[in-house]
Amino acid sequence: MTAPPQPVEAAVAGRVAARALDLADAPKSGRPAYAIDWAGPVGLPLPDERAVQAACGIMHVHGRAAGRPAPLAVDYASAVAGVLAAQGALAVLIGRSRGLALDRVRTSVAQAALLSVTQYLAAATADDDPPEPLAPGECAWLTADGVHIELETLDPLQWQDFWRRLGAPPADVGRGWRPFQQRFGTAGCPLPASLHEAVARAPFRAVRHAAGEAGVSVLAVREDPFPPIGIRPWTLTPFPERAAERPSPATGAPLGGLRVIESTRRVQGPLAGHVLRMLGADVMRIEPPGGDPMRGIPPIAGTCSARFSALNVDKTVAEIDLTTEAGRREVHELVSEADVFLHNWAPGKAAQLRLDADDLRGARPGLVYAGASGWGDALGPTPPLGTDFLVQARSGLAAALRPADEVPVPSLMTLTDVLGGLVSAQGVLAALLTRIRTGHGGRVDSSLLSAAAVIPRRRRRVEWTPLDRPVRTADGYLALGPEARAHPERVARITGPGAAADLAASLLRFRLRPTGFWSPRLHEAGLTATPVCTDLRDLPRAPAFRGAIATAEHAYPLAPWEFS
Repeated sequence: MTAPPQPVEAAVAGRVAARALDLADAPKSGRPAYAIDWAGPVGLPLPDERAVQAACGIMHVHGRAAGRPAPLAVDYASAVAGVLAAQGALAVLIGRSRGLALDRVRTSVAQAALLSVTQYLAAATADDDPPEPLAPGECAWLTADGVHIELETLDPLQWQDFWRRLGAPPADVGRGWRPFQQRFGTAGCPLPASLHEAVARAPFRAVRHAAGEAGVSVLAVREDPFPPIGIRPWTLTPFPERAAERPSPATGAPLGGLRVIESTRRVQGPLAGHVLRMLGADVMRIEPPGGDPMRGIPPIAGTCSARFSALNVDKTVAEIDLTTEAGRREVHELVSEADVFLHNWAPGKAAQLRLDADDLRGARPGLVYAGASGWGDALGPTPPLGTDFLVQARSGLAAALRPADEVPVPSLMTLTDVLGGLVSAQGVLAALLTRIRTGHGGRVDSSLLSAAAVIPRRRRRVEWTPLDRPVRTADGYLALGPEARAHPERVARITGPGAAADLAASLLRFRLRPTGFWSPRLHEAGLTATPVCTDLRDLPRAPAFRGAIATAEHAYPLAPWEFS
């Protein structure tokens, strides 16, 4: 019997979830009930997206590059929560078909926010000495003819060659490589000023030519915030052959007893596997001989990189050289007993390794083969590097997540990597459900670009007042609620006589007293405000987060679903 519908507090999250379930062909008549509230197990009054971003670390991580907490001007946490709710509903349907008595699932925008800062939370709470430096610095490149650009390379020699062609000082080029590469993990990029100056001296055409000669990817930042039309989060192409056997009974969790083989790197692919593992699947990683190099990147928690551990905990490992015939045979053997094969290899690598869907599906009739990429097929057979910040730039997300008075550059928080992993896992769940219903496996394709399109956006960049940004207090920041942002005169009255005539002076008075002084006064005036997290290490120590965060060698968010 289908559970009665439950109210969805977060409207944006509810719309994202409903669309995701429609795309998965989940019949509305038998669709499980899902509840999405704002706070979930987090014991704080969190009435909206802005409050969640403030309390759960998103403002802090996004704002690191600027040296102060800053909101995202999109409902990012709500979009993540919508995807999580759809995943949970699909997991309920899969679990039911495998003998579990499940009716509904609950998640929250706060849990979604915590999941989105997983790697940053792990790094902040790793017992490493010295602690990781987190200096501010943005990659806001502006050419001589006024074009904002984003650039990417994973090769230090290409980096050197590019800057040599632009005439940057070699010593500064060398100093800039490490913060540039680490920006994916630190969310800051303190580069020598001379590198920005070198770009500023050259027109976009010359910068693009230098990049092409050096092998560096350069894209102009798209200033239209609205997402491209017609991009599906994921696509499923069924295989013609049927699975050899009926679905096995579940053991405990919805995916209990199912086996996933993944060959993934960085954030997008490992997070997809992490989601499937949290839903009960047995996940095995394929790593090169000697292990994934990311295991050794500081900060270290125990004997492993905290960021790597956060997304790969409890996965088993097989070290295989995929470039050899013996290695490929071993992959075929593993896949022959698996339900899912997952990778986020670079374009063309699957075919080069002879491990594409057509190569592996014969080893396991009914296999779900999932490939997560940067661009999908949107930019042709030879796209630029498919990394988070380039995708933010090209998709319009960079423009959407900042107000109109800020430069439209990507956030250095890995927004599309996280959503890309979640969308990939969502596609896998839809394919598993299809296999249960039809007996056919299939190929799931998703990308960072398709994930970016999941985030609802306006057609024009938003206009902000000073009250839309966190207000500085004597010991931190406060994110004002919607009533306060809409009524500056009520905020001004709280700070003292005469302040209503000058909003700037009123906001400066907040700096004279601590957050604990202002919060109750705002509350007494009927105005909500949320203290902004400015140190992720505070979250696992706070009683309010005990039901959402656990700690081992580092802190990590608990699974974001409650099934019943």
